[in-house]
Amino acid sequence: MTSLRHVQCYALFALLGVLSPALLWAGSTNTIRFAFQDRIGSLLPLVAVHKGYFRDAGLSVKPLHFSNGPACAEALYTGAADISTMGDTTAIITVTRNPRFRIFASHASGEHRHRLMVRPEAAQASLADLQGKRVAVKKGTSTYGGLLAALKEAQVNPAAIHLIDIAPATMLTALEAGAVDAFAASEPTPSLAEERGARGLCTFGGLGNLYPIFMLARQDFMRTHAEEFKGFVMALHRAEQYAQTHPQEVVTLMARQTSLSPKATCAALARHQFQLRLDGAIVHSLHETADFLHRQGIIEQVPEWQQVVEPSVLVELHESRQE
Repeated sequence: MTSLRHVQCYALFALLGVLSPALLWAGSTNTIRFAFQDRIGSLLPLVAVHKGYFRDAGLSVKPLHFSNGPACAEALYTGAADISTMGDTTAIITVTRNPRFRIFASHASGEHRHRLMVRPEAAQASLADLQGKRVAVKKGTSTYGGLLAALKEAQVNPAAIHLIDIAPATMLTALEAGAVDAFAASEPTPSLAEERGARGLCTFGGLGNLYPIFMLARQDFMRTHAEEFKGFVMALHRAEQYAQTHPQEVVTLMARQTSLSPKATCAALARHQFQLRLDGAIVHSLHETADFLHRQGIIEQVPEWQQVVEPSVLVELHESRQE
C-alpha cells in the first residue's frame, strides 16, 4: 500500500498539467468561491461565514462545503473554487503535481485530531491486531498519511491490511454494518461513532506531525486579487479572535454543524488548535510529512518549498496587527 498507485484512484489528479489556465479560472472576479470541509477543523471558515465577517470586509464569498480534502482539491483544480482548504497530505500532493498552486496559511492543526475507531466488541487492542482486517480510510487525505505513518511506527506492513477507500460520511454505517472492521478519520467522524458505541483504538499523535489544515489558491489569482486576499485573511483572523473569546457560542455552532452533542463537540474541539499561522513548527511538520510521503512512493518528488509556500499574506496580517 505504499506505492504511487494507491493515490492514483483520484481522477482529479489526472487533471493536473492538462487543464489550461483559462479553464481553471472561469468564475466571476467579484465573488470568491471558498471550498472547505464540513468538519471540526473548519471552525474558522464556519465562524467567518456565520458571523458575516467576509461581508464586513467588503467581500462576496460563496462557501462550498465538501466532506474531505481531495474533494476540495478537485474543486480548486477544476476552477470551481478559488480558495480551498485541505489537510497536509492532500496539500502536498496538490502542489507536487501542480506548482501553480500556493499554500498561503494554515487555519487549524491537531496532533490527535485523527483517530482509528473499532466496534465496541472488537478484540483489537493495537495496530498490529488490524493485520488481515478491513480498514476504511479516505486515501489521499491527512488521515491517510497519518495512518501510514502510524503503521510504519508500529512496524506493521500496510500491505497486510485491507485499506478500503471510502468517504468519511459512510464510514460509521460501514463499521456498524460489519462491512469494515475499523475506520480512520478526522473529527467529527470518530466522535459521531463514539456516541453510537464505537471504541477508539488510537490516535495518530506522537509521530512529529501537527496535521495542519492548509488553505491553497492559484498564484495568479493571489496576485490579481491581492486586496481581496488581505480582507479574506482579516475576516478569518476575526473568526479566530471570536473563537477564543466565545467558547460556548462556538460549541453551539459546531454541535449544530456536526450533529454531535455539546459534550462530544467540546472534546472534538479540544483536539485542535485554531490559529492562522505558517510558522516554523507548521512548516517543519509539512516538510516532515512530504519527506515521509516521498519515501513511501506516494509523491515522486518533494515540492520546491520556496516556490509553493507563500507566507506574504500572513506576514502582512501580523505587521498590520503590530502597527
